[in-house]
Amino acid sequence: MQSQNRIFDDLAKVAGGALSALGGLKQEIEAMVRDRFERFMAEGNFVRREEFDVVQAMAATARAEQEKLAARVAELERLLAARK
Repeated sequence: MQSQNRIFDDLAKVAGGALSALGGLKQEIEAMVRDRFERFMAEGNFVRREEFDVVQAMAATARAEQEKLAARVAELERLLAARK
């Protein structure tokens, strides 16, 4: 009976060691995937969301300004045509 307990104890130790090894392997795989993903993003000329939002806001501001200027030019052209 004692030898069976010893076998079960040994099996439990082996299983525990395997689980801890798998945990370490999981962390290593996650680090490798994260590294590959970051390298892919850097090489692909992608932009971060924050940068995209800033440029989008700048484009919206520029478009609004362009529309105001276009309306002003149209009004000036109308006034000039009325003078002639």
